[in-house]
Amino acid sequence: MTMAPQDLLRRMFDAAVNAAQPAHCVPLHLPSPPKGRLIVVGAGKASAAMARAVEDRWPGELSGLVVTRYGYNVPCSRITIVEAAHPVPDAAGLNAARNMMDLVRGLSADDLVLCLISGGGSALLPLPLEGLTLEDKQDINRALLKSGATIGEMNCVRRHLSAVKGGRLAAACHPARVVTLMISDVPGDSPTDIASGPTSGDPTTCADALAIIARHGITVAPKVLDLLQSGRGESVKPGDPRLAGIDTRMIAAPQMALEAAAEVARAAGVPAHILGDAIEGEARDVGTAMAGIARQVARRSQPFATPCVLLSGGETTVTVRGAGRGGPNVEFLLALGVALDSHPGIHAIAGDTDGVDGMEDIAGAILTPDTLTRAWAKGIKPRDALAANDGHGFFQALGDSVVTGPTLTNVNDFRAILIR
Repeated sequence: MTMAPQDLLRRMFDAAVNAAQPAHCVPLHLPSPPKGRLIVVGAGKASAAMARAVEDRWPGELSGLVVTRYGYNVPCSRITIVEAAHPVPDAAGLNAARNMMDLVRGLSADDLVLCLISGGGSALLPLPLEGLTLEDKQDINRALLKSGATIGEMNCVRRHLSAVKGGRLAAACHPARVVTLMISDVPGDSPTDIASGPTSGDPTTCADALAIIARHGITVAPKVLDLLQSGRGESVKPGDPRLAGIDTRMIAAPQMALEAAAEVARAAGVPAHILGDAIEGEARDVGTAMAGIARQVARRSQPFATPCVLLSGGETTVTVRGAGRGGPNVEFLLALGVALDSHPGIHAIAGDTDGVDGMEDIAGAILTPDTLTRAWAKGIKPRDALAANDGHGFFQALGDSVVTGPTLTNVNDFRAILIR
C-alpha cells in the first residue's frame, strides 16, 4: 500500500457517501406514469436531492412538496422544497407536514403518489396527533436522544404520537397508488423504521411505546401517557386495506455503501472485510469491542491477515452523561483510541454519511496511532474527554475532524479500521 493511511480512509468514506447519492440511485427505480396526476412528497436529509433526481428524469407533469434539513436544499422547479430543523423539530417542519397531508387527500385511484423517504424524516415531519403540541414532540425528541434508546425504540415512540408516521401518510393517500423510494439509515433496513414509516404498516403498539418510555426512564407529559394508555395513538397496522398495493423500493442502504468502500480498499491493494451493516449499541462499548478485534488481527492475524481493513455500519447510540460536544461516531472513535492505547499500525475513521454526527455539522473524525500522544501534548486527557461525551471537542482540537458539509444522502454510520 503506497497511499497514506489517512488518505485511504477518507477515500473509502467518500466512496460510501457517493454510492448513495440520489442522482445515481433514484432514476433506476422510477415507476411508470399514472393515468392521472403525479404527486411527489417526501422527507429526510436526502429528500431534496431525490426530488431533483425525479424532476430531471420524469417525462410528464408533476407537483409536490418535500421537507429536508436546513442546509440540505436542492433547487427544484416543480416540487416545493421546505427546510426544517433536525434532530429536534420546529414549526417549519410542522407546517410542512400539515401541508403534505392536505396535498395527498382527495386523490383518485388513477393518481400516483411518489414518496421519497430518507433518514431524518422523523424529526422533519413532526405533525402530532390531536391533543399534543409541537412543544410536546420537541421535549420527547430531546429526551429520546439523550436516553440511549436505539433508533428502533425512538421511532416506535414517535410513530404512536404522530399524525403522519406509522402508515398514516399512506392511509391519507388512499385510493391513489403509492410508490415509496427509500434510502435506508437504520440497522436492518426496515421500512417501518426509516423516517418512522409514514407509508408502512406498523406492527408495534402503544403498549410497546409505553414499555420503551419506562425502560429508559423517560419523563413525559401526562397527556402523552394518556394518549398511549388509551390506545388513541395506535398506528396503521399491516393488512389495513388502505395500504393494499403499497410499492416500497429500497434504493440505497448501508450495505451498498460498505461494498463501495471495500472496492476502494481492494483497488489500493488492501483486503477489506465487512463485519456488519447493522451494528448497534452504546458507541463507546462498540469502540472497545472493535479495539479487541483489531488487536487480535494485528497480533495474531486472526480472523484476518494483515494488512486489511475492517468495515462496519449501523447506528450506535450515546447515553449522555457529560456536557461535551459528542456524537456517536466520535464517541466510538475516542473509545477505540483509548482501548488501542496508541497501538502502532492501526488507523481508523468513523463518520455519519449525512455529514452530521450528533448535533454537530461535523461528519466524524480520523484516529491515528499518535492521536493520544498529540492530545496529551496539548493537555487534553482522552479518558476525561470520553467521560464528558466530548468527542467533537477532542478531535477538533487535534485537527482530525472530518467535515463534509451537507452530503445530500444518509445511509447511516460508517466505520473503517485499517490494520497494517
